[in-house]
Amino acid sequence: MQKARKIAGKAVYILLLAVFIVVMVFPFYWLVLTSFKDPRDISLMPTELWPSRFSLKFFIYAFTEHHLEVYLLNSVVVALGAMGLTILFAFPAAYAFSRIRFKFKKFWRNVILLANMFPIIAVVTPMFIIFRKMHLINTYWGLIVPSVIITLPMAIWTLQAFIDTLPKDLEEAAQIDGCSRFQAVIRIIFPLAAPGIFTTAIIAFITAWNEFMFALILVTKDSMRTVPVAISMFPGQYTVPWGDMAAASVIATVPIVLVVLIAQKWIVSGLTSGAVKG
Repeated sequence: MQKARKIAGKAVYILLLAVFIVVMVFPFYWLVLTSFKDPRDISLMPTELWPSRFSLKFFIYAFTEHHLEVYLLNSVVVALGAMGLTILFAFPAAYAFSRIRFKFKKFWRNVILLANMFPIIAVVTPMFIIFRKMHLINTYWGLIVPSVIITLPMAIWTLQAFIDTLPKDLEEAAQIDGCSRFQAVIRIIFPLAAPGIFTTAIIAFITAWNEFMFALILVTKDSMRTVPVAISMFPGQYTVPWGDMAAASVIATVPIVLVVLIAQKWIVSGLTSGAVKG
């Protein structure tokens, strides 16, 4: 009886896992499938689960008709800028929360966490007014700064959890040998925290790459749009170019997939290293 229950439990687990995989993978499969279809087959009814004809026309249209290369460049600049600034600000803050004692330390940590939970739509309008007065609308800085606002709280928490695992004895030994605290941080903590920094940088890059709300509101010029916003603008008044949108989405997804596949070992290492204290 007990063996039968174990077999039944395992079967249910496998079934749920299979359903989860299908639900997660099928939309992406359908996206890729649509992008490679011949334009004549895009509206076939019943639809094809496997195309009878393959074509690269939608990928060509994405560049020739919609100038996707401009939007890709904008996304790369914004994502790299946000990633760099996030690490620049997050690492000192994370070190301070991990190593330095000051008043209301727990309170400010909670404030940072709450800032990450605040709905973006609630701050878009005042931010638009402020950025317009600062002449940051339709500029890279006007896109990078909001992305940093989004990525910074997560980065501080992630890096602090990682720095907490590093032994304090190494810093103290360096300071005994004549290093200042700043030198000890740069020479000891920063290199040891490299896996956590790398992981945080990748997550910040992906978050900034996928950011939509700020990029939609703070950009009115077509040439400054990022990929997610640009793709949302593909549909016309009477038509929806499903194939063009699918091809552009695949192209926009490929860099993120490649980054994750290449760096997955370091990402997992950075996350797991910071997950256990001591």
